[in-house]
Amino acid sequence: MSENNTEMEFSGLKVMVIDDSKTIRRTAETLLKKAGCDVVTVENGYEALSLISDLHPDVIFVDIMMPRLDGYKTCALIKMNQQFKSTPIIMLSSKDGLFDKAKGKVVGAELYLTKPFTKEELLGAIQQHVTVR
Repeated sequence: MSENNTEMEFSGLKVMVIDDSKTIRRTAETLLKKAGCDVVTVENGYEALSLISDLHPDVIFVDIMMPRLDGYKTCALIKMNQQFKSTPIIMLSSKDGLFDKAKGKVVGAELYLTKPFTKEELLGAIQQHVTVR
């Protein structure tokens, strides 16, 4: 698939990135915007929960290790809402443990990416779990 196809494929796709690391938010935002996505970044689960019903993201990337409301709880709360039950959630973590991956599945995450991630991993995750319009 050529570079242009990828960009057209993701054009207009609404992506939310929830991470307390400014570096991770900026990296993900840059990579996703280059692919044509509309990106909203937030630094914690509470902020995400207050924005999600206005934004209706097509896919959500959420960091596991965040203060106050971690990624597992954030994911579980999003999945409990009927309106967002089918919204794909991709967990982001610097840990590559089996337990973390299993716990992500339990709370409803579709996929688990280990940081640092590549452009291919981010876009591959979206391709795998989002029905591109």
